[in-house]
Amino acid sequence: MNSIDIDTPEVLERVQTGVKAFDDLVMGGLPRARTTIVGGTPGSGKTVFATQFLAHGITMYGESGVLVTFEEPPRDIEANMRGFGWDLARWRREGRLAFVDASPPTDEEMVIGDFDLGGLLSRILHSVKAVNARRVVLDSLTQLFDHFIGDPRIMRRELFHISNALKQAGLTVLMTAERNSEYGEITRHRLEEFVADNVVILRNVLHREKRRRTIEVLKMRGSHHAEGEAPFTLLANQGVVAVPLSSLRLEQQSSMVRVTSGNRAIDEMCGGGFFRDSVTLVSGATGTGKTLLVTNFLAGGVAAGEKAILFGYEESRGQLFRNASGWGVDFARMEEEGRLRVICLYPEAQGLPDHLLTIQALVDEFQPNRIAVDSLSALERIASDTGFREFLISLTSFIKKREIAGLCTATSKSLVGGQSASEQHISTLTDSIVLLRYIQEQDTMHRGLMVLKMRGSEHAKEIRRFTIDGAGMHLGAPFREAPDVFAGGGDYAR
Repeated sequence: MNSIDIDTPEVLERVQTGVKAFDDLVMGGLPRARTTIVGGTPGSGKTVFATQFLAHGITMYGESGVLVTFEEPPRDIEANMRGFGWDLARWRREGRLAFVDASPPTDEEMVIGDFDLGGLLSRILHSVKAVNARRVVLDSLTQLFDHFIGDPRIMRRELFHISNALKQAGLTVLMTAERNSEYGEITRHRLEEFVADNVVILRNVLHREKRRRTIEVLKMRGSHHAEGEAPFTLLANQGVVAVPLSSLRLEQQSSMVRVTSGNRAIDEMCGGGFFRDSVTLVSGATGTGKTLLVTNFLAGGVAAGEKAILFGYEESRGQLFRNASGWGVDFARMEEEGRLRVICLYPEAQGLPDHLLTIQALVDEFQPNRIAVDSLSALERIASDTGFREFLISLTSFIKKREIAGLCTATSKSLVGGQSASEQHISTLTDSIVLLRYIQEQDTMHRGLMVLKMRGSEHAKEIRRFTIDGAGMHLGAPFREAPDVFAGGGDYAR
């Protein structure tokens, strides 16, 4: 078939990869009968992404596939991908997947000089016909370049012929290629200029001794796509799971229904309680009572017949249960009754995208009416500023979409006044902010509480004294003078 004989569709047909968040980035999926280069450094997840493209095609969309491997033999790929829940061997036996093994034998010599890949193209097209494939993966082109040493223009010419032939056959092609650095050339051999309609970059950047995986659509010929990097992670039995911030929409409903904070006096300061589908930030120095407010928030929900879930990142379950008991709240009984669930994890146990997915999965499973996170500051220390802000945007968006009440805590770096980086990140994302502060009067240190922000509602403006005892938090009279709660040293506004 000549290229000029191909009908040009008015609208690009989309091929969903099955990685939902990625499909959102590319407006519904990769364009059909186009070639996409997936570039990345070693360990960035290229082979997993490419295999997932085939696996989801087979299991979710009824499209068979062909995997052309230039590096690992098929047996190794089948074993490696089993951990993600993909039974490639069974699909191969069922005629839904075919391998083209182009991996070089260990004793094979390099090819130097002129050559053509016509034989390889014939093998690919034969396999495509055998399984009636709609998707083809070539993994990885870098190994092909490394095997054929000579004029790189010959290799590019041959790849162009292969790519063009597969596109004319109506196949959607995904090729992987290695990069030398995370932010350097797109691929080591600059393939994208010759064979790719689309370019996707996977990164695995090291920051603060932690890796941060991101995916970016760099080029999508003839199609709009979301710009910028989106975080993703690799999960057992799932593969690539992306978290695209650009696909988030401010579409959540806003309810006028109020829920209790668990403290009647704070409810009154907030004009009747928190809104049901809002997120509240409680900020204060260590020891000011943040965890007590979390406990009251959870207990208040359970007392009202609701279900609540707590994600703790600073204290163990034992500590949280003991603290709650000291304030007259029985977490153990609430859990036994199925009204409460307490999850405690070390922040360093996994990356922020994994923490977010854990929260989402447990919320979807438990279906709580309210959620508490104690504290964001503990999670902040394991990620870059960008990664932390992405996490907060995704978390607050998720809470609001589920129309549940959320409460998060953040720890101020200074004992008196000041604010944490967490506050700077989340203050614009939350609907309400409650400040807890140490306030010095003469030679006495007091605790003070104020509602700094209450989106969509009037609220009290004064700074109230409060004390803590075995029965919980007790709010007292406002301070007669106006202490500057944002400055260190307990200065009073003049």
